[in-house]
Amino acid sequence: MNTVLISTYELGRQPFGLASPAAWLRRAGSAVTCFDLSRQALDAEAVKAAHLVAFYTPMHTATRLAIQTLPIVQKLNPRAHLCFYGMYAPMNEPFLRKLGAQTILGGEFEEGLVSILERLKADFRQPTPQRDPVISLSRQQFLVPDRSGLPALRSYAQLIGPNGGARVAGYTEASRGCKHLCRHCPVVPVYNGRFRIVQQEVVLEDIRRQVRSGASHITFGDPDFFNGIRHAVEIVTAMHAEHPDVTYDATIKVEHLLKHANHLKTLRDTGCLFVTSAVESLDDQILSRLKKGHTCQDFLQVLSLFRQEGLTLSPTFVAFTPWTTLEGFCEFLVRLQQLDLADQVAPIQLGIRLLIPAGSKLLELPEIRDMVGRFDEAALVYPWSNPDARVDELCAKIQSLVRENEGASRRAVFSRVVKLAHEMAGIRAPEVLESNDRLDRAAIPYLTEPWYC
Repeated sequence: MNTVLISTYELGRQPFGLASPAAWLRRAGSAVTCFDLSRQALDAEAVKAAHLVAFYTPMHTATRLAIQTLPIVQKLNPRAHLCFYGMYAPMNEPFLRKLGAQTILGGEFEEGLVSILERLKADFRQPTPQRDPVISLSRQQFLVPDRSGLPALRSYAQLIGPNGGARVAGYTEASRGCKHLCRHCPVVPVYNGRFRIVQQEVVLEDIRRQVRSGASHITFGDPDFFNGIRHAVEIVTAMHAEHPDVTYDATIKVEHLLKHANHLKTLRDTGCLFVTSAVESLDDQILSRLKKGHTCQDFLQVLSLFRQEGLTLSPTFVAFTPWTTLEGFCEFLVRLQQLDLADQVAPIQLGIRLLIPAGSKLLELPEIRDMVGRFDEAALVYPWSNPDARVDELCAKIQSLVRENEGASRRAVFSRVVKLAHEMAGIRAPEVLESNDRLDRAAIPYLTEPWYC
C-alpha cells in the first residue's frame, strides 16, 4: 500500500506531524512519501500511485492551504482514500467530508492512520467506513519520528542567536494537548483540558537524530511545555547532558512560568535561549474574557523574573479583538515601548486578529454569540466585525505594512505601526526610542520564521 502524507504549513518547521505518522505507517508495511508543500512541490506520480492521501492540518492556515490542494489531489487520483488529520480536522469535519474526506482524525492520530491502512488492505475498492473515533485521546506508545524523505533541516527556519549568527534549528514535541481551557485556543475543542506526553526516550532519540543531521538548536512545539513540568525538566536536563552546546526554545504559559518560577534557572542552565508565551493582551478585562488565567501584572512579574535570570521572553498577542479600540491599541503600543519590548515582539504579533473557529469556547460568551455571523465553512471561522470599523481597517493596514517591510528591523516596523495607529486615532504619536543597552537587539535570539497561526 502506498501512502502520501501532505503538510502545507507548520511555521517554518520540519513537520513532526509528517515524521511521526510516517514511522507508524512504514512499520505497518506502507510505502510512505511525505510532502511539505511549504518547501517542495507535490509530485504528481506519487499522488497517482497512492492508496491513501492524508493532509496534516494542525492550524488554521495549514487547513485552508490543504483545502486548496485537495482538488489537485482528487484530479490526479480520484480513487485514493482521503484523510484529514490534526487539530483543525475534527473541528471542521462536516465541511471536510462534504469536500470528499473519508476519514477525519484529531488528537492522537497515529493509530487511526494505521487503522485506515488496515481497512484499505482488506478491500481497497470498498473499504469499511471509519471505525476509529474522530477525536482520540488514547495514551499511545510513540515511535521515534522518521524524517527520511523530508527536506533537509537547513531549508527550514533558522535560529539567529545572541551573536547574530544563524544556526540550524530542529523541531520536536514532548507533549500534545493542554491542561487549560483558554476560550480562544483551538487546542481546547479537541483536548478539552487534557494532554498526552511523548515518551522521554522517543523525544531524546528524535533530538539525537536531528543533531546528527546538523541541528544545533531545538524548538519544543508543545502547546505548553510546562503542562508536565517533571517530564519537561527531565527531557531538557538529559538533552543538555548529552548535547551541551545545543540550545532550545519552548512555549510556556505565563501562569506556569509563575507557578514554576524556581525552574527558570533550570531553563537558563540547560540552554534555553527564549520562551514564547501567549500573553494575548495587556488589558485585564480582555484577558478575563479569553479566560487566560493570568493578569497583566502577572505578565510584568514574569518579564521581571526573566530579565533577572538573563532569559529572553518572546510574548505573543491577539492584538485585535471585538473589544479592541483605537485608543486602547495605541495605549498597548505605548506600554510595549515603556517595557522595552519593541525588539522582543515579532512584527506580525502587532496585527494578529482573533479567530473564532468551530467549537470555540468564545461562543460561551453571549456578547460573542450576538456578534458573530453564520459559520463560514470555507474560511473555517465565525466572522465578526469590530463595532468601530476603523479598528478592522487598522488591523488590515498593519498586516499589509508588516508584509511590505519583511526584512526590516523589528524596531523600524514597530515605529511605523506606532505612527500609523496614532494617525488613525487622531492622537499625537510618541517617538520610538532606541533600545537601551540591557536589551540590545543583537542580544535577543529569534527564529527567522515567527509564530503565526
